[in-house]
Amino acid sequence: MSSRQLLELRPRIRPELRIGRPLRRGTAVLHLVHDPSGGRQLEIGPKEQFIIARLDGTRTLAEVGEQYAAHFRARLGEPQWQQMMGLLYTRGLLADAPVPVAPKGEEPPRSGLLSGRVKLTADAPALIDTLHRATRFARRRAVLAPLLALVAALLVAVAVQLPTLIDETRRLGENPVALFACGTLLWTSLALHELAHGLVGRAYGGHIGEIGLRWRLPMTYLYCEVEDVRFFARRRDQIATAAAGAVANLVFLLPFYPAWALLPAHAQARPFLGGLLLLGTAVALGNLLPLPPLDGYKALGYGLDILELATGSRTFAAVAVRAAIRRDGTELRRYPVKLRLAYGGYALTCAVLAAALLAGASALLASWFGPLAGRLPALAVLAALVLWAAGRALRALRGRKAG
Repeated sequence: MSSRQLLELRPRIRPELRIGRPLRRGTAVLHLVHDPSGGRQLEIGPKEQFIIARLDGTRTLAEVGEQYAAHFRARLGEPQWQQMMGLLYTRGLLADAPVPVAPKGEEPPRSGLLSGRVKLTADAPALIDTLHRATRFARRRAVLAPLLALVAALLVAVAVQLPTLIDETRRLGENPVALFACGTLLWTSLALHELAHGLVGRAYGGHIGEIGLRWRLPMTYLYCEVEDVRFFARRRDQIATAAAGAVANLVFLLPFYPAWALLPAHAQARPFLGGLLLLGTAVALGNLLPLPPLDGYKALGYGLDILELATGSRTFAAVAVRAAIRRDGTELRRYPVKLRLAYGGYALTCAVLAAALLAGASALLASWFGPLAGRLPALAVLAALVLWAAGRALRALRGRKAG
């Protein structure tokens, strides 16, 4: 095929492909491409996205090349076009190309006594579709608005009654049977938490991959995998999907607050209900903390359009420290100002949150069990840091021996 014939082609990308918004991973910009037929997800750069987005069967490659040259101030030659078209064809992205057979995924890790997972339903999408239809009424604004208002009122009430609830939670801890019952109810609310992710994700066009149970003793929890969240049309849809679980936890607590408030102060059920309210609220709000792998971390990544925010912030922090020590900002200048604010702000937020959680846990344990117990969180962090440093040193030693 001559160069002229090549540039007169009008290729078309398969219409069912979905191309996401530009995302950041470190200093790189990328787009995700989702293939619904095979379940594949590819990563492409902004230049490739520019070309693919214009291959609609109406433009010739020459026309696309002119637009590319005007935008990037660089012209693609015949070898580049041949390489691009060959790549799109072999990946099955062109309309007339055979769709590659999706390779068999890695076998899931074997489930054992200490850790593992198991599917709870053979057809998770069908289950969520059924629940989606059954809960259609709850997604109306006339229902959602007052429900969210009640959730906000619950948070205010819990904050106002915090000293009383803390005292009753301490009393709950002295009754193992009641504490177990409270834990069972909270576990149930976590099951609703996962279903809420699935239902909201389904409402915005997401696909449910799997619903099951994971365990890593002594913890067991349900999970609901919502695929292609990154391809939702709006950020707020992505954030709503991530936050839906925490909202479901708080909605679950709504009937228990009036029951607790109407009981007399000396009632035997007060510690149980008070502990349930406090612990349930803590679990819900704790899930919104911007720490991996919590829902708040996912929501923040969606809002900033950044992949692997925690990893990127650690890399940025190391770059910033090296730049300050060496007084050389060459490496730091690779980060745009907005990206510096995002990564630097996240690193600082994590440090503040970690310090606050450590101080809060120490103060709580010291007030309940004495001064020695208050030192346990700091000792646990110190032990984790020592083990981490020892692991890195051991890996480095093995690397030197292998080399």
